[in-house]
Amino acid sequence: QVQLVESGGGLVQAGDSLRLSCAASGRTFSTYTIGWFRRPPGKEREFVASITWAASYTYYAESVKGRFTVSRDNAENTVYLQMNSLKPEDTAVYYCAAASPMYTGRLQNEYSYWGQGTQVTVSS
Repeated sequence: QVQLVESGGGLVQAGDSLRLSCAASGRTFSTYTIGWFRRPPGKEREFVASITWAASYTYYAESVKGRFTVSRDNAENTVYLQMNSLKPEDTAVYYCAAASPMYTGRLQNEYSYWGQGTQVTVSS
């Protein structure tokens, strides 16, 4: 069992940066793949990025590649999403989720545990 809590969201201007954190509880956190997803206003939830347990593999949506970086600190049970050069279209509720270490991709139904989300709003 893993419990996830996101933090770090807020209101920023286009071009600014934010770093989201996903804090986890559970002894086996370090073995899970962690994904970041987001739900823009009025739209479906979508994949943003994922990172394997040893941080040996990261995967990004095309819309954020080159601007967002996912990393993890297993000793601190925390995964980060560094978001640079933010755009108004990045406005969304951001969620982190945990999946089996055998999975590294973007399919939401592969992720068993979800946080409550943190709001990111980017003004133009």
